[in-house]
Amino acid sequence: MMISKVRMLLAAIAVSMAVPAAAQTTLRVVAHSDLKILDPIWTTAFIVRNHGYMIYDTLFALDDKLQIKPQMVDRWTVSDDKLTWTFTLRDGLEFHDGQPVTAEDVIPSLKRWAVRDSLGQILWTKVADLKALDPKTFQLVLKEPTGIVLQALSKPSGNPFIMPKRVAETPASEQIKEFVGSGPFIFKRDEWKPGDKTVYVKNPKYQPRAEPAGGLAGGKVAKVDRVEWIAMPDQQTAVNALAAGEIDIIEAPQHDLYPILKKDRNISMITTNKWGNQYIFRFNQLHKPFDNPKVRQAMLYALNQKDFLDAVIGDPEYYKVCKAMFMCGGPYETTAGFADKYESDFDKAKALLKEGGYDGTPVVLMHSTDLYVLTNMAPVAKSLMEKAGMKVDMQSMDWQTLVSRRAKREPPAQGGWNLLITSTSGADALDPLTYSFIGATCDKAWFGWPCDAEITKLRDAFTNETDEGKRKEIVEKIQLRAAENPTHAFLGQYNNAMAVRKNISGSVVSPVPVFWNIEKK
Repeated sequence: MMISKVRMLLAAIAVSMAVPAAAQTTLRVVAHSDLKILDPIWTTAFIVRNHGYMIYDTLFALDDKLQIKPQMVDRWTVSDDKLTWTFTLRDGLEFHDGQPVTAEDVIPSLKRWAVRDSLGQILWTKVADLKALDPKTFQLVLKEPTGIVLQALSKPSGNPFIMPKRVAETPASEQIKEFVGSGPFIFKRDEWKPGDKTVYVKNPKYQPRAEPAGGLAGGKVAKVDRVEWIAMPDQQTAVNALAAGEIDIIEAPQHDLYPILKKDRNISMITTNKWGNQYIFRFNQLHKPFDNPKVRQAMLYALNQKDFLDAVIGDPEYYKVCKAMFMCGGPYETTAGFADKYESDFDKAKALLKEGGYDGTPVVLMHSTDLYVLTNMAPVAKSLMEKAGMKVDMQSMDWQTLVSRRAKREPPAQGGWNLLITSTSGADALDPLTYSFIGATCDKAWFGWPCDAEITKLRDAFTNETDEGKRKEIVEKIQLRAAENPTHAFLGQYNNAMAVRKNISGSVVSPVPVFWNIEKK
């Protein structure tokens, strides 16, 4: 009898020891794409940007009203002549390896970012010096006054994430090999399995700002212990998993599945990116035939936005035909240069192709097959281009393969490309500075490498102008020039909703999907 009681006591002790002190909360998310590249400065792919916001922090950020707010910075001053900017970091900043964040880390992080980011490149033409004054203070000295310093340091996509000095000193032409940030989550590289899942755990030492979370600013409070991005490319499988409670969030569910999701009483549809997105049709200007502006103009006449938007989004509640390059509803909305474009005027397109000397050689159109917001775009483009008299070699690949291939400058016959279709956040498309697709700085421009001295001069003028009326006049001139010498075609606006189980709360209104502030009950 005594032996039996002892055994029961030992069993009870064993059970009590096996129960964790507090239940771990895991947020399981099906992201819009699989994460295969980890360096947020290396690529503009949104999934890599989103990864950056998980593990790194930024000096400044935009709130939910697109107002610039300090993030890692505590305070800053500007000299009377507007040339010297002095920044002081806030207390409590620490990298995931336990080392404090210092001004010596900020300097190379900014310099590396400025090599690759379009707005960083513009800012750096005006920088005379950047130096650390003490462990918490750094100074930016300008050659001439400019109003874009804080705008550049707070842009939603392409924000300069702060890395340890040893990592940030990696040449911008090489990818980093160590992924240590100071943000609210820690990347678990040992659990990262491309094609399966990406894992982040709560950073227990992160000290959030006191302000409430809003947009990409404020207090980034990690309220779950672990976040898993689950690779689940089949949308119906993801919807079934969400309905069964196997996952918690689908970041960007397919629009034609919205009716099914809305009928499930355990699921909410939440739009956190109220600024929407814009589709982009990008020319590679290094090679024929799109080195000729007449051929690029032909595409502006051959395409029409509604066919694309109907093929992918379907429901007009979630899309808008818009001939304003800098977003309908934005502060610089104008149709200058584009009022007669995007109407599928095939006769006009054919005449321009002839004028541009198009000889019938097939053009390589890269077709992303695993992102539903892009999957149907290339087939529509192919059909419209062929009606205009162009031969199209549509080559299908997954998104990450496309992201890698778009960096190739070789001719299409040697693994390069002529055309690609992507999208950008509306918050990144509101003016000529944050809108990387209008950059025409040749080899420093976004993939496709447009080269136009006039557009570059006009962007410079916009940078230096402070009068809003004159800025709007410059925007009109930029659009008129872009219609004459196109850098890309823009194919309309659309909105997404996240599908979220109702036991999940706290989603932050932001142009970027973020996972701080979210609670799971």
